[in-house]
Amino acid sequence: MHGAVASSWLLVALCAAAGVSCLLRTHSAVEEQRRTAGDEALMGFGMAAMAVPTAVLAPPRWAWLVFTAVFGVAALRALWAARTSPPHLHHSVGALAMVYMAAVMAVAPGAHGGHGSSGVPLVTGTLLLYFTAYVLRAGARLIPVAAVAGGGRSAGTMGWSDRPEVARACRLSMGIAMLAMLLTL
Repeated sequence: MHGAVASSWLLVALCAAAGVSCLLRTHSAVEEQRRTAGDEALMGFGMAAMAVPTAVLAPPRWAWLVFTAVFGVAALRALWAARTSPPHLHHSVGALAMVYMAAVMAVAPGAHGGHGSSGVPLVTGTLLLYFTAYVLRAGARLIPVAAVAGGGRSAGTMGWSDRPEVARACRLSMGIAMLAMLLTL
């Protein structure tokens, strides 16, 4: 969010690329995959916007309040969806992390600069532990997946948007980006 300008732009590029990848995955033939990809696209683009270096654009306080509201609604929506699909719990945690970061920025927008001087240490630490565990798990799951016997379409006929490794790589990228953003908070 507020580290070196070059690393901030790399974070913007990573999050925007993840957002585009997720947006492309919304063309899946499977409804649940489309819904999940849409949630992840919102997260990717939101993270890209939050990562823009403050030397280039210092959003006004109201912009952070808008981020807080948008991701608050996204967190509630993900919690509601988690009733029938447990993976949405992770989306809820991610959205709540975005709410937390945006709220910190709204309260003390001038206190940032990569000095780690803002935020609630216990909350930031808990989120760092969660996303570290998530990134390690997601990275391990990215190891090539063997085709599931009798699992519907074969890998040769599966559409790009339905490839599980594409979704996993997108989630891993966003998890790493979330860690970077939390570290600079």
